[in-house]
Amino acid sequence: MELAKWSFYRAIMAEFVATFLFLYITVLTIIGYKNRNDSDHCGGVGLLGIAWAFGGMIFVLVYNTSGISGGHLNPAVTFAMLLARKVTMPRALMYVVAQCSGATAGCCMVKALQKTYYMDHGGGANELTHGYNKAMGLGAEIIGTFILVYTVLSTTDPKRNARDSHVPVLAPLPIGFAVFMVHLATIPITGTGINPARSFGAAVIYNNKKIWADHWIFWTGPLIGAFGAEYYYEHILRAHLTLYRDHHHITHR
Repeated sequence: MELAKWSFYRAIMAEFVATFLFLYITVLTIIGYKNRNDSDHCGGVGLLGIAWAFGGMIFVLVYNTSGISGGHLNPAVTFAMLLARKVTMPRALMYVVAQCSGATAGCCMVKALQKTYYMDHGGGANELTHGYNKAMGLGAEIIGTFILVYTVLSTTDPKRNARDSHVPVLAPLPIGFAVFMVHLATIPITGTGINPARSFGAAVIYNNKKIWADHWIFWTGPLIGAFGAEYYYEHILRAHLTLYRDHHHITHR
């Protein structure tokens, strides 16, 4: 049984540590940018640098953990893998707990090291930017997560043809790049969630009323986006490829 295997708990540990590191580096980047921008509007990494921090860390951490836990680091990805029957319910639940706990611990570490800057600059928490309504924020999170999960499912698909056998080795690169591109588009709208654990950890440690009022967007949007991507890939694209292979096999018998 899965619960009796060390590999199960090793995978949970990998998800916790990876999500901890992800939030630690990315939230530090956000706070550093905002602090530098207050005194020098031409200094700091800018929004492009923040997007690179998120995309780059996903690339590194997925590469490091994919052979141990699958490198989810995101409840939306875990949800999609559960729907695709690639992980069991107990594993999915424990992954989400580990991801949310790791994200919270990562933000807690940042606050412990830079409490004043952390509180002054929003703690890296996601919230709806002034001027955008909730529907726009929800839409941004749905589409952004759809792009991410679609990329994850495509690049990790074990059913790819033999000529594409190199693709799983390169999977972390397009996944990280997808995160980078989505951040470029949606940082101005929601600060970019597309990862409920990332949003949850920052919200818990920053603990602001406005952050919690908007928080539902950063669970609802990613889960809807993940469901849509899984359905599209597994039941439309993969179904078509399966029918094509069956037809090709019959006509060449």
